[in-house]
Amino acid sequence: MASAASSTCQRRYDVFLSFRGEDTRNNFTAHLYQALCQKGINTFIDDHKLERGQVISPDLFTAIENSMFSVVVLSQNYASSRWCLDELVKIVECMKSRGQRVLPIFYNVDPSDVRKQRGIFGEGLAKHDQERLENMGRVQS
Repeated sequence: MASAASSTCQRRYDVFLSFRGEDTRNNFTAHLYQALCQKGINTFIDDHKLERGQVISPDLFTAIENSMFSVVVLSQNYASSRWCLDELVKIVECMKSRGQRVLPIFYNVDPSDVRKQRGIFGEGLAKHDQERLENMGRVQS
């Protein structure tokens, strides 16, 4: 297999699924994963539930890097998860640096709420922004 730095890098997965487990793991995302696999599409799904305070494993970031596509299931609570946002940052990095294709799916969330960062989705983002500001204040003290 070619190195990750190689422009001819071989992809390990066709699709990486990014989703908020509590919102979609046992319904939409499970059905999507099954349908993709039935069509012979090699799909990565994180079937481990991360507990609060745990860090995302390097294997998860490697799976993102080694996927041709990322499907991001944006749900109401997606933005309230630090892990989902970390995945999304990595996905966007891969989109820009590796030409990875990204397909957003809006699941029970209005696309304009995501775009304009409002509603429950916006509240989740605001919570992380507030935590970041509080942490910066503690560091400067």
